[in-house]
Amino acid sequence: MRVFILVVGLLLLGGCTEQIRAKTFGGTATVDLPANQKVVCATWKNSDLWILTRPRRSGEGPETLMLRESSSFGLLEGKVVITEK
Repeated sequence: MRVFILVVGLLLLGGCTEQIRAKTFGGTATVDLPANQKVVCATWKNSDLWILTRPRRSGEGPETLMLRESSSFGLLEGKVVITEK
């Protein structure tokens, strides 16, 4: 029975996207933006990560940003790393 539960649990985790695992179970997910895009804002809408971007202006360089969860009890906190190219 334990093996069955373990296999089902692994299948469920394997079927999730990296972003969903980070949001639901904690951990880190990474998102690479297309070239010459700047992050304006990022947020969750249900299980979807929405990232508002704009074209990069001259003189601006790429940055790496982190969207972090701060949960009430500090358990299963997730993080999404957004990398501009």
